[in-house]
Amino acid sequence: QLQASGGGLVQPGGSLRLSCAASGSIFRVGVMGWYRQAPGKSRALVATMTSGETNYADSVKGRFTISRDNAKNTAILQASSLKPEDTAVYYCNAWIQASSISSVYTSYWGQGTLVTVSS
Repeated sequence: QLQASGGGLVQPGGSLRLSCAASGSIFRVGVMGWYRQAPGKSRALVATMTSGETNYADSVKGRFTISRDNAKNTAILQASSLKPEDTAVYYCNAWIQASSISSVYTSYWGQGTLVTVSS
């Protein structure tokens, strides 16, 4: 349902673009966002975006930007000025309303993409 891509190895100070595409039975997509899990740590919020609002973890404010293409049900995370502490598996998340019949939104997770920041 969610396909994430764009991870890889980048040097400190570099940039990376992560993409997350939702597919399948979709009537409406609510919140889309990115989370990350560093080695030995719990999964944590990076950034989320609704139709009108964005929310960022303090650690990435000013360096990461989340955007959406609602026509393509896609969320993009542009990560800049990367630091070694940004190294983690990044997961995309989306709340999806499958049909107009039900107002229920279901949370979906992508498979995770590894970002390694190292010289």
